[in-house]
Amino acid sequence: MASFGILSPCLVWLLCFITFFGSLPQATCSEREDDQQALLCFKSQLSAPDDVFATWSNASLEFCSWHGITCSQQSPRRVIVLDLASEGITGTISPCIANLTSLTRLQLSNNSFHGSIPSELGLLSQLSSLNLSMNSLEGNIPSELSSCSQLQILGLWNNSLHGEIPFALSQCIHLQEINLSNNNLKGSIPSPFGTLPELRILVLSSNKLSGAIPPSLGSSLSLKYVDLGRNAITGGIPESLASSSSLQVLRLMRNSLSGELPVALFNSSSLIAICLQENKFVGSIPSVTATSPSVKHLHLGGNSLSGTIPASLGNFSSLLDLRLTRNNLVGSIPESIGYLPTLSLLNLNLNNLSGPVPASLFNMSSLTALAMANNSLNGRLPSQIGYTIPKIQILILSSNKFDGPIPASLLNAFHMQWLYLGGNRLTGPVPFFGSLPNLKELELSYNMLHAGRWGFVSSLSNCSRLTRLYLSGNNFQGELPSSIGNLSGSLEVLWLRDNKISGLIPPEIGNFKNLNQLYMDYNRFTGSIPPTIGNLKSLVVLAGAQNRFSGTIPDAIGNLVQLTDLKLDANNLSGRIPASIGRCTQLQILNLAHNALNGSIPRSILKISSLSQEFDLSYNYLSGAIPEEIGNLINLNKLSISNNMLSGNIPSTLGQCVLLEYLKMQNNLFTGSIPQSFAELLGIKELDISRNNLSGEIPEFFTSLNYLHYLNLSFNNFDGEVPIGGIFANASAVSIEGNDQLRGRWGTLAWSEVARLAWPEKAAWGVAKSRAGCVVSGAWGKKGKLTRRALLSASLEEVRAGRADKVGERWATDALALRVSGTVKHCGWLTGPVWQRCKVEVGVRSSWAVCWAVPAGLRAWFAGRLGDWSAGRANRQAGAQAGLVHGLG
Repeated sequence: MASFGILSPCLVWLLCFITFFGSLPQATCSEREDDQQALLCFKSQLSAPDDVFATWSNASLEFCSWHGITCSQQSPRRVIVLDLASEGITGTISPCIANLTSLTRLQLSNNSFHGSIPSELGLLSQLSSLNLSMNSLEGNIPSELSSCSQLQILGLWNNSLHGEIPFALSQCIHLQEINLSNNNLKGSIPSPFGTLPELRILVLSSNKLSGAIPPSLGSSLSLKYVDLGRNAITGGIPESLASSSSLQVLRLMRNSLSGELPVALFNSSSLIAICLQENKFVGSIPSVTATSPSVKHLHLGGNSLSGTIPASLGNFSSLLDLRLTRNNLVGSIPESIGYLPTLSLLNLNLNNLSGPVPASLFNMSSLTALAMANNSLNGRLPSQIGYTIPKIQILILSSNKFDGPIPASLLNAFHMQWLYLGGNRLTGPVPFFGSLPNLKELELSYNMLHAGRWGFVSSLSNCSRLTRLYLSGNNFQGELPSSIGNLSGSLEVLWLRDNKISGLIPPEIGNFKNLNQLYMDYNRFTGSIPPTIGNLKSLVVLAGAQNRFSGTIPDAIGNLVQLTDLKLDANNLSGRIPASIGRCTQLQILNLAHNALNGSIPRSILKISSLSQEFDLSYNYLSGAIPEEIGNLINLNKLSISNNMLSGNIPSTLGQCVLLEYLKMQNNLFTGSIPQSFAELLGIKELDISRNNLSGEIPEFFTSLNYLHYLNLSFNNFDGEVPIGGIFANASAVSIEGNDQLRGRWGTLAWSEVARLAWPEKAAWGVAKSRAGCVVSGAWGKKGKLTRRALLSASLEEVRAGRADKVGERWATDALALRVSGTVKHCGWLTGPVWQRCKVEVGVRSSWAVCWAVPAGLRAWFAGRLGDWSAGRANRQAGAQAGLVHGLG
């Protein structure tokens, strides 16, 4: 049929259309569908604010129009950028994102992604920029990222990545920026990084990297910025890196780098910033010989640099800030430093610099911050200082030897924010600093300043930004004015301690709603503590010790719920301890010692489990039993309740305070036995329960407390055997006198046992009994070899074993001077000369005469007496008692 061989024009067009589109690659539609499915898969594991993925849920909207998506312009359109930075997204990064095979930039920073980085990202062969920083990603950095051959920027900082940095990343030869800082990466810095031809920025700071700095980093011709700070890198600075012709910024602070500083580093033509602080560098600061060094920032603080500050640092004509703090630098400050035309900040704190400050330094119109504290600089501050450094904002000259008055011209330093002049020898009145509207911190402590009529306080009320005021350790006298309450409402710190301020605390002290430190201790304040103190709701430290406060502690103190330190010791406070203190649940230190407080210990205070450093109620008139709640103080290190009238048994719950190191309970009326729970106090160092009415045996567990180095059990009613070993092996560390029923290897013998001994045995033990009923107990010993009591112990055992000859031999051959200390009770027969050699101490229960100086005659008498006895000359025994009295006389 001929008609079938002729095609109409419409049919021809249709066949061409079908032929053209049928010849397109079959993957085109599939790849576009893959991109959409990959994005939806990625979204399925995430949560975010509603507006972030709102467009992604619109079925009628093409995915290239979705929020955060950029597609290529040419057809077929593929996803090339996924940018969802700072969108508040949480979840994990799905591996299906690797199906976006045309992706060139992946930006997911500053979100809350967690989990690991998918290794499938290595399939993104077109990727040039990967930024996953500021998330919570964990795990290792996938070595598969090395397959991203086009990668130029790698940003993974501020995550929780660990493991080592893959050396394979150096296969990404187009890398220009690597930032892996603020992670937990360990191991060494990959040396091949130095061979990356396009690398400009390398930031690996704030990790746990170790080992040395690869010298290869210095061979790069493109590297401009290196930050390896805050790691554990050791060794020195490679000479190649110090000599780099391209390097502009070198940040190596807070490592363990050592050795001397390379000279080339200080004569580089390219370096702008050198930050080497907080390392272990030694030696002197190199001289600067370059004609036009470009360094603007030089930070060498916190090392062990020595010698003088080289005058050649003045060649750094572009220097903006110079920080040499915390080294061992000596000598004077070079005058050349004062001629640096652009210097804005100079920090020389904490060195050993001496001599006067060069006049040029106080004439630098560019200075905004000058810090020279903790040196030995001297001289007077220039009278015109406030005019010659007009831009000064921070002036820190504390802890030097400056003298004379505070220059009045400082009142014209309009920009002043921090003024620290404490710890010098400044004299005269405190200037009226109210003309400094920007003043935030004023430190004048420990000088010889006086307050005059306290007008400067009223003046300071004009400083509305004032947050810290330090006035301690001066010659301030008189009453604190009520105008103190007009100071800035922003005031956070007020130190008035170590002065001679007297009178009442003004109630206006309660005006400071933001005050967190109030130090008023070591003054002469009188009267009661004003209840307005309870208005200081932000107060963390309240120190009012060593004053003359009287009356009761106000209940309002319980309003100070942020308080960590409360110190009101050594005053004349009376009445009960307020139970309201129990509301101060952040307390770490509570010291109310040396007052006249009475009543019982409030149970509410014993529920403050935060009490950790000190709880001291000693030297008061507290009574009653210790509440069982004492066991709540599980974090307490030091407890002192001595010298009160507390009674009853020691609660066993005290053994729950397992962090106790110091426990003082002496001079009370406690009864019963030592709780077995004290065996749990494994860290106890000092324990004093002397001068109570405790009884029973001394527990054996004391011998197992390895940190115990002081134990006082004296003047109680303990009986039985004294334990052997542990702390009891050191006689100087233990006191058990005044427990008449104790017996043991070196304890005081019960009198019933002493009475059965013959006179030579009593003499060997150092115990004699006269017809008048006098008991003399003595202790002798070799200094540095045998303790006095150990020597006596051995002597007594030999007497009992019938080896009396050994006793005489022991004493007679003692080449060192014998020391004697004796305790004499009811000695009515003592002669006048003996009594004159004794110091009388009146105890709680009886009078004792303690002999401090025993004449050589007594020592000779004992040695001879025992020697005679051991040789069988017992016939001289009849004159023993008379000889003893003669020897003492």
